Amino acid sequence: MHATGSFDITLTPQTAAPAIADAKLGRMTIEKQFHGDLEAASLGEMLSVRTEVQGSAGYVALERVTGTLHGRKGSFVLQHSGTMSRGAASLVLSVVPDSGSEELIGLSGAMSIQIDQGKHSYTMDYLLP
Repeated sequence: MHATGSFDITLTPQTAAPAIADAKLGRMTIEKQFHGDLEAASLGEMLSVRTEVQGSAGYVALERVTGTLHGRKGSFVLQHSGTMSRGAASLVLSVVPDSGSEELIGLSGAMSIQIDQGKHSYTMDYLLP
């Protein structure tokens, strides 16, 4: 199956734990509102780091998505892993195995994100039993 649409996102910086501040790790909460084939809201947490080399960074995140996917109601968790190596980006968003609930039990798949002139969109390829 294939789902597409847009989303709005709010990233809110959070204070780092005292022992973590020296590691120069950033922490943010994620709030999204998905539109299109996925009509849902999500909440998540992100950890990130920027290196001293321009254009190099990394982040990991988990977000719980709750709503409907092609009309099937439930929730699931997306796991993010992103890196930038001197400006070359790599991003993987995968559905955490067995994280689906209600009509989304057994959901598997991956999502890609596109950003064009500040507007966010997604493409999700997935399987449901």
